Amino acid sequence: MAQETRHKQIIDLIAERGYVTIDDMAQHFQVTPQTIRRDINYLDQEKLLQRYHGGAGVPSSTLNTAYSDRKIQNLEEKQRIADAIASKIPDNSSMFINIGTTTETISKALLNHRGLTIITNNLHVASILSSKEDFNIIIAGGAVRNRDGGIIGEATVDFVKQFKVDFALIGISGIDDDGELLDFDYQEVRVAQAIIKNARQVYLAADHSKFGRNAMIRLGNISQASHLFTSKKPPQNIIDILGENGVDLSVTD
Repeated sequence: MAQETRHKQIIDLIAERGYVTIDDMAQHFQVTPQTIRRDINYLDQEKLLQRYHGGAGVPSSTLNTAYSDRKIQNLEEKQRIADAIASKIPDNSSMFINIGTTTETISKALLNHRGLTIITNNLHVASILSSKEDFNIIIAGGAVRNRDGGIIGEATVDFVKQFKVDFALIGISGIDDDGELLDFDYQEVRVAQAIIKNARQVYLAADHSKFGRNAMIRLGNISQASHLFTSKKPPQNIIDILGENGVDLSVTD
């Protein structure tokens, strides 16, 4: 059996049973436990399943991956997405940039621009962009989330609502099969919703691992974006939703 076919069948098997041991999978697919461990490690890195001791299960919809891990996951893909978005941003424009390791990568790609005004609820984004003397950096008020430098809460939502900007640069934790945008923190989602409502164009950045990834909180729908930037061709149903709603698509692979 081809590796790609086995990966798909492993995902289907775990979706059906919830949790499957390594030994059961090795017997089911008639391969060695070492082969199954390699498969599980790969699929876990791609966020297609959750690796556990002795087996694998359905990815958690309530807990996000640690920030230190997210910073290095799919980094080359994030950098290509960042370059593609930066190429669409004109000098002297205004924008929101929200929480996320992808948006932090985008911020680095914007350093060659001039005269940008950036409003952000991400301390890391503010730190990256503050090196440019001709940039105007505005940090949203609110509670700082220690694990990733995100700023959240009702005060942050109220702050965002004071502005109307040219672009919103948005990262997301997961995109469901029906185009729903999903995340893990209700307070973070409330801020992102306000950002989307107060931008003229919404640029959504999502590497390929975000498609089909579980998360519990609804942020909105992919149809609300003006332009989706991703690293590989999305599933056909997502492409159909984009086409029906006039959302532009850039695939960087």
